[in-house]
Amino acid sequence: MPVGPPLPERLLDCADPQTRQESLDRAADAVRAGRVVVLPTDTVYGVGADAFDVVAVAMLAAKHRGREMPPPVLVPNPRTVDGLAVDVPMYARILMRQFWPGPLTLVLRSQPSLQWDLGETNGTVALRMPDDEVALSLLAEVGPMAVTSANLTGRPAATTGQEALDQLGGAVAVYLDDGPRTGGLASTILDCTGEEPVVLRAGALRVEDVRAVLGTTRLRAPADGDEGPEPSTGETTATQSTRAGAETVAGTTGAEETGAQRNDAEEAAGDETRGTPTADLVGSVSPSGVTVPAGALRILGP
Repeated sequence: MPVGPPLPERLLDCADPQTRQESLDRAADAVRAGRVVVLPTDTVYGVGADAFDVVAVAMLAAKHRGREMPPPVLVPNPRTVDGLAVDVPMYARILMRQFWPGPLTLVLRSQPSLQWDLGETNGTVALRMPDDEVALSLLAEVGPMAVTSANLTGRPAATTGQEALDQLGGAVAVYLDDGPRTGGLASTILDCTGEEPVVLRAGALRVEDVRAVLGTTRLRAPADGDEGPEPSTGETTATQSTRAGAETVAGTTGAEETGAQRNDAEEAAGDETRGTPTADLVGSVSPSGVTVPAGALRILGP
């Protein structure tokens, strides 16, 4: 006995203004019932569920993902953020006002009282407001949704509802189709859990554009190249901190976006071309200015 309508009937047209609202209503009913739905975003198509429904979020395993790859949460407007995150820095609020809706994902400290389980997030949540009319309409009806790209791991990200249906099949209750989404670059991800934002991944939003609105707040990016974080080798660092984030909703090269854990290494000693090295104080985000005598530092092996 079938547990839902035949697959072709799950693909709902949102491109036609005459049928869009009916399609959105069916998708909203499915989300409220704890089901998984596919929706268009401003990059490619995503598959999502009610962020507060633990079972529904676990059903995102239809993509064969693990808890180590927690999904981001899409929100309908910036006002939603205060219900989901704590200790939101003023610079993060400035960035929301300037760049939301749009391709900017902010990693913030999660509200500890919330009854949700997005995976191994280390107490953080990655939030984004997508620049897509259909997505925002659905979010306005059902609230925050945990969303990831609509594809099986290792397969191309879906750019139409039909492509998502071909990959995910009966694992999804409703597919909202609003025509092709050609994608582009994935969203830029910033870690906003500290006093200064840190680029976790450079993407569609240019790092220089972010810097332009931050004023005196420093934006930390690897090697000043603004090309995204580089992995630490562990051989030239004295301290490391692990920051949790989440994958963005859609990869644009056809590959699934990676999860958001990152080792951010601060160099404790300069090389011979940079003069006298200085040490970083524990928890600092810039050199302390404390001179390090020659031979005072040792790099410990793993």
